[in-house]
Amino acid sequence: MIRHDYAFPFRIDPVSGQAAQASYGAHVGQMIRQILLTSPGERVNLPEFGCGLRQLLFAPNSDGLQATTQLLVRGALDRWLAGQITVVNVQVSPGEGGDYSQILVTIEYVLIETQSKQVTEIIVS
Repeated sequence: MIRHDYAFPFRIDPVSGQAAQASYGAHVGQMIRQILLTSPGERVNLPEFGCGLRQLLFAPNSDGLQATTQLLVRGALDRWLAGQITVVNVQVSPGEGGDYSQILVTIEYVLIETQSKQVTEIIVS
């Protein structure tokens, strides 16, 4: 089954004039980004939605921060994408080039519907 979902962020496809669509794998990657970059309380009608990664930016970069980030990411993805993905691994490291003002989160997961392995990277700055 080939499925197409609305792309995030929502936009109009300039060719068709319709709402832009994304493949299922791309759509799930976009949902992961949306969950991880949304802070709890940011959405008025769903205040518990999100992960809260941005609040960790000002914490000292340490093994404790990496473990906390991994737990936050796994917890948020297990809660909001249960039944769609299985998280295999979450890696946390400084941003590109060892930039400690950023957090690079790499999520390895399996799409349950297709059993395909995917990787999504998110830089929080």
